[in-house]
Amino acid sequence: MRRFVLLLLSALACCPAARAADYEIGLAHVTSDKEPIQQAMERFSQRVAERSDGRIDITIFANGILGNNPEVYEQVRAGAPIITISDPGFLSDFVADFGVLGGPYLMDDARDFEKIVNSSLYAEMKNRLREEAGLELLALNWLFGSRHMIAGKAISAPADIAGMTFRTPPNIMWVETFDAMGARPTQLAFAEVYSGLSAGVVDGAESPLPTLYSAKLYEVSKVLSLTGHFKGFTGLVINADYFSRLPEDIRLILEQEAEAAGYAMTEHMLSSEEEWIEKFEARGVTINRDIDIEAFRTATAVVYDRFPAWSDGLYERVRRILDDD
Repeated sequence: MRRFVLLLLSALACCPAARAADYEIGLAHVTSDKEPIQQAMERFSQRVAERSDGRIDITIFANGILGNNPEVYEQVRAGAPIITISDPGFLSDFVADFGVLGGPYLMDDARDFEKIVNSSLYAEMKNRLREEAGLELLALNWLFGSRHMIAGKAISAPADIAGMTFRTPPNIMWVETFDAMGARPTQLAFAEVYSGLSAGVVDGAESPLPTLYSAKLYEVSKVLSLTGHFKGFTGLVINADYFSRLPEDIRLILEQEAEAAGYAMTEHMLSSEEEWIEKFEARGVTINRDIDIEAFRTATAVVYDRFPAWSDGLYERVRRILDDD
C-alpha cells in the first residue's frame, strides 16, 4: 500500500498544475489509454478543472500504473486521494445487490439504465456502499459497451454455444450466464486470451467491441456475433471519508461531472458501434447479426435466481423500474 501511495504522490508532485491546485486527486484504471473510457476520463478531468477554477487537479493513471484492480481498491479504501473505475461486479463484493445491474439481457436499450441511476433503489445501494464499505459512488452510468462474442463460428442461439469453452473474467455473473447458455466458462486473464484462442485453450471470448479490437482477437477468430448479452456499465468511486471532508461545492462538481462524462461516454459508445464493426470487417471478420435474442434471454433467465445473497424481490424491483414508461 505504502509503495503505491508514494508512487501516486511522486507522480502528482511532478506536475506543476497539481502543485497549484487545492485538491490533487489521482484517477487510476487498468484499461488501455487507447480505449474510449480514457477519453471520458480526460473529459471528466478537464471539466472538473474548469468548473473549479483549477482548485481540483485530477491526474489520470492508465494501464495499471498504480497497480491492478485489487491493489488500487486497497489504496482507495485506505483513504488515498484516488478515484478508480468500478462496475456492478466489483461493487457486488461489498454490496451484493449491485450484481443484478450486470445481469444478462437486463435491457434492450442501454439508455434505459438511466432509469436505474435515477431510482430509489440505486440511492439505497449507494448509501449501503458508503456505510458498509467506505466507498462513495460518484457515478455508474459510463457505458463500457455492449458485450459480444468472437469465435471461429457464428453463434446465433444457445444451441450454437453449447459445449464451447468460453473465456470469462473472474466474475460470478459471467460464469453463471455462460453456464446457463450451455457453454463451459473458463477464467483466463485477458492478456492471455489471444494465445488461448490461438492454441485452442478456449473456443471463444466476449467483450465490448473496442476491447476485442484492441486485443487484435480478429487475427485468431474470424466470426463476430453481435449477441449483446451484457450492457456493461462502469463508474467512478472514491474513499467516502476523503470525499466527505471535501468542501460541498467540490463534492458537487465531482458528482455532476462524473455523471455528465458518463452520459457522454454512453452516447459515444452507442453512436460508434457501427464504426467498430466496419473495422472488424476490414480485418476479414464475418459479422453475424442473426441472433435469436429471445432464445438467449430465456436460457439465461435462471441466472437471476442463482444469487441468494441478493435482497428479496430485487430482480422484480429492477424489472419494474426498467419497464416503467
